[in-house]
Amino acid sequence: MISRRGVLLAAGLTLLPSRAAAAPSIVKPLPATDFVVHGTNAETRWEALRGTGSLTPVSKFFVRNHTSTPLLDAATWRLRISGSGVARPLSLSLRDLKALPSVSVEAVIECAGNGRSFFTSQQGQAVSGTPWRLGAIGNARWRGVSLGLLLRRAGLRPSAVSVLPAGLDDDYVTGGVNLGRVRRPLPVEKALDDVLVAYEMNGAALPPDHGFPARLVVPGWVGIASIKWLGSLEVSTSELHSPWDTDYYRLIGPSYPAGGTLVTTQVGKSAFELAWDATVPAGRRVLTGRSWSPHGVREVEVSTDGRTWRRATPVARGGWTRWQVPWQARPGAHVLRARVAGQPDEVPLNTQGYLFGAVVRHPVTVV
Repeated sequence: MISRRGVLLAAGLTLLPSRAAAAPSIVKPLPATDFVVHGTNAETRWEALRGTGSLTPVSKFFVRNHTSTPLLDAATWRLRISGSGVARPLSLSLRDLKALPSVSVEAVIECAGNGRSFFTSQQGQAVSGTPWRLGAIGNARWRGVSLGLLLRRAGLRPSAVSVLPAGLDDDYVTGGVNLGRVRRPLPVEKALDDVLVAYEMNGAALPPDHGFPARLVVPGWVGIASIKWLGSLEVSTSELHSPWDTDYYRLIGPSYPAGGTLVTTQVGKSAFELAWDATVPAGRRVLTGRSWSPHGVREVEVSTDGRTWRRATPVARGGWTRWQVPWQARPGAHVLRARVAGQPDEVPLNTQGYLFGAVVRHPVTVV
């Protein structure tokens, strides 16, 4: 069995003294300057992204864990593809995976609950779940193998309709009920479109917290679809389900059907690269931020006075759009707002606080 040190070194990381760890469920250090820790999860502080470029450094990339980061042995790891939807079940090693034609994609991974806290703080509504602001997102360049290629090599049947990826992290137990390993089905149409089985992140092996040795990357969809520590893919000629599409990740509330609406694609959002409740000096400043949407970002508007909007200047495009806008900061309390086309001022309530896509009101004090 490979040691913990061996796993970390294989993923391009070094061991740090135990006192550097900020959360026992997460391997990498979580300095308070970069993260807000929520139990088994770590939210990126937006001010920590200023000046980092379009790709989120691995050291600053948010972490969403249901349990704890597993330390897996790359030498014994296998990806198994089976089920009634394939004619030739496969068992692939990491070496097998890397021997196949690779593709790269720049894409954001974003938790479905990103922005959840604003249901309460902005709309006065009670919701359940981790109280993220907007830091449950990161943008990376992922390299791996097209899931469509793997399914075709496994002899995908024309009658296949559903793919169920499952992770290798510990079983998730809640309320005394064991729900098993994290898994969530994808329709075959999406699986064949742009989904990646990734083994690299920003040009290096996936770190343990982000899915080592391989994970799914499902562009445009909520983060739960991008299963980390991928171990198996069940392909079926009938619909597959798990608690992560029947009980969780559904929009349930007064504006939705009785059984709720399945959460799939994300919604557009915008954020300033500023600390929450930041204090800044008066004078001419340049505000910077990022906006993203599964449908692309055409333009970004910013309001610094609560009444008027002006267009921000794009700095770079990719998985998200980086932008800037000048601001003559005058002493006093201010509320900054940024939006992409279609961002509303309020969104319908759903009890689990998914897909908060309203314009966020960011408080700043100028001194």
